[in-house]
Amino acid sequence: MRIRPARGADAHPVSALLDQLGYPQADQAATASRIGAWAEDPASAVFVAEACGELLGVIAVHVCPFFERDGAWGRIVALVVSERARGRGVGARLVAVAESFAAARGCLRMEVTSSDRRRGAHAFYRRRGYVDEAGTSSRFLRPLPGGDGPRGSGS
Repeated sequence: MRIRPARGADAHPVSALLDQLGYPQADQAATASRIGAWAEDPASAVFVAEACGELLGVIAVHVCPFFERDGAWGRIVALVVSERARGRGVGARLVAVAESFAAARGCLRMEVTSSDRRRGAHAFYRRRGYVDEAGTSSRFLRPLPGGDGPRGSGS
């Protein structure tokens, strides 16, 4: 298995992976455009895991600077591993690459949100040292004009 930066040509398999996560992608060109925009942003990255020419997973990570102090934090914006490849270490390798990306840019911690219904994902993150802080803070969403409503990350 090889982990590498995503390319626009990965739009179709990345879209299929996002569909498995519950985010259907109707426009492959839009997916390719987002991959390209993330590739051009030094604070963002999209990585894919591939083996034998097949994409097994995708992760998107973004670096956010703190305002109240020096440093930054990394956020896993999306992570999905193909249903056929789960349990084979693909997600762990993708998370490790995302964490390395964030650490290299001065991040002091990582964050990920995950839908309450994704119990398997919660266990996955806990095994990697992520702590569930659902009882210590709240998340508030408000759609902006032109937005698609209050949808959170499904990672």
